[in-house]
Amino acid sequence: MPVFTWRSAMPASAADVFAWHARPNALARLMPPWQRYRIVERVGTGIQDGARVVMELGIGPLRVRWVALHSGYQEGRQFRDEQIRGPFQSWFHTHRFIAENRNTSWLEDQIEYELPFSPLSSWLAGARIRSLIERSFRFRHERLRMDLERHGRYAANGPQTVVISGAGGLVGRRLDAFMTTGGHVVRRLVRPPLSGGPQDIRWNPETGEVDSWALEGADAVVHLSGANLAEARWTAKRKAQLRDSRVKSTRLIADALAGLRRRPKVLICASAVGIYGDRGDTLVDERSGAGKGFLAELCEAWEAAAEPARQAGIRVVHLRLGMVLDGGGGALGRLKLPFSLGLGGRLGGGGQAISWIGAEDVVGTIYRALFDPRLFGPVNVVAPQPVTNAEFARVLARLMARPALLHLPRFAVKMALGEMGEELLLRGARVHPGRLQAIGFQYVHDNLQSALGHELGC
Repeated sequence: MPVFTWRSAMPASAADVFAWHARPNALARLMPPWQRYRIVERVGTGIQDGARVVMELGIGPLRVRWVALHSGYQEGRQFRDEQIRGPFQSWFHTHRFIAENRNTSWLEDQIEYELPFSPLSSWLAGARIRSLIERSFRFRHERLRMDLERHGRYAANGPQTVVISGAGGLVGRRLDAFMTTGGHVVRRLVRPPLSGGPQDIRWNPETGEVDSWALEGADAVVHLSGANLAEARWTAKRKAQLRDSRVKSTRLIADALAGLRRRPKVLICASAVGIYGDRGDTLVDERSGAGKGFLAELCEAWEAAAEPARQAGIRVVHLRLGMVLDGGGGALGRLKLPFSLGLGGRLGGGGQAISWIGAEDVVGTIYRALFDPRLFGPVNVVAPQPVTNAEFARVLARLMARPALLHLPRFAVKMALGEMGEELLLRGARVHPGRLQAIGFQYVHDNLQSALGHELGC
């Protein structure tokens, strides 16, 4: 039976690293972004003996159910999970936490596994499977080390209570998992008919309702919700929905927070670099004015809706997000299939700028904004190296080992998608992260190839 072992030094005590694994959402933080999965069921308590996790994994075009049973629980030292059902003939995974001193430790993952139809399968695919396992555990240990370092920088502030709207969205899911594994309390704003958990807070932006009393005493609010800009053509009705989902919801939260006796220290609101409009080759930063077009006007109104919170003395941060690169969704998620089939290429002239940001750097920016009073007002959440549409297509195609020869002309984009395609795909701005660079923000991925490779596992 093959045995795989991966051992890494960690910047925290064995007890702290163990506690990180025992918290909710640890599995979500450890799953690589290129791995399609869904947690179907959890039974039992965390990682203690007898607890069970049922997942649905995407392996190529197939969906495979994986049932894992926890055992061997020794608090602060180890736990084990065994595959009861899944793609392997057998799989025993032991997590060991080895103390070194008060602030450092070693994490050791040891896996004993056997492929179905072995030894023939081992001869045909054994090396490939081992390579995939190694890639996954390299990612897991790097992610864990990064999270522990981030949380360690602000450990003196103690656990925070953070309210998140849009916790089920592209950025919200990662932020939720990052915060909870770090020992913070996350309270999600949930809409009817969802009932949510005991920590969650009911709200309904359409009717202007929110359980304001439940916001009392929160340390921070992170407002990320808003209808998907690229989900449908921008008809007059759709534009109204996009505007209401952002402006009305932001105003509702800002008014509710302004009326509290114990207000949060900071309100962090999503916005977008679309506020700058189409700027061609001009480099813009947070001092630049708004551009023209529906998206620019929407972003202006979106940011202005938080004014009641600012006037009440709450530090307000507007995250002007670039294209967020997430291997599991968003723009990159939609591009994976056509590019993997060799059907990728530039859009329009290909010279329009794309100001992008890796999903982990969005999480890092939000976490920094929770604690750093130097971040307020507009903050451009972009990497320091914008690219053109054509450059983006070339890098993505090269990583996926496919050509990028196709070209969708400007008129075809406009015919297919109308104003939405014009503003989102054919226009752009070279956006500079002035505020982040001024505070010395350290990017996880400051170049496009690194960010795409991380998200896609290339």
